[in-house]
Amino acid sequence: MTDPTTPVDGPFAITVTPVPAGVALDVTPFLTAILLTLAAAVAEDPDGMLDDLREIADLARSATHQGADSHARHELDERMQRLLAEVADDGCMPVYGQQVHRLADSLLRTAGPRAVEAGAA
Repeated sequence: MTDPTTPVDGPFAITVTPVPAGVALDVTPFLTAILLTLAAAVAEDPDGMLDDLREIADLARSATHQGADSHARHELDERMQRLLAEVADDGCMPVYGQQVHRLADSLLRTAGPRAVEAGAA
């Protein structure tokens, strides 16, 4: 049996690690790609992108205070959707071919029943 924390390779490696309530997915390579794309967008248009990020932060603060059905929340959702489309492939991390099967196997192995250590209640 392979180590359940062995990364699932593919367009972006995914590491599955057991935690008490289930698993933790380490998607650092995907997040790194997003941050590099965001950094490139800032380098290309520093004022525009930084203004957009500031406005998103302001909207997030307003939405927190005004509630889930506020104008600020709806505007924040729309702005986040546009930003994710621009820098993060709409927020979707691709998992292809055999990577799908390796990820599923890793999740099932890692989240499956675990032996209880002696003395644990």
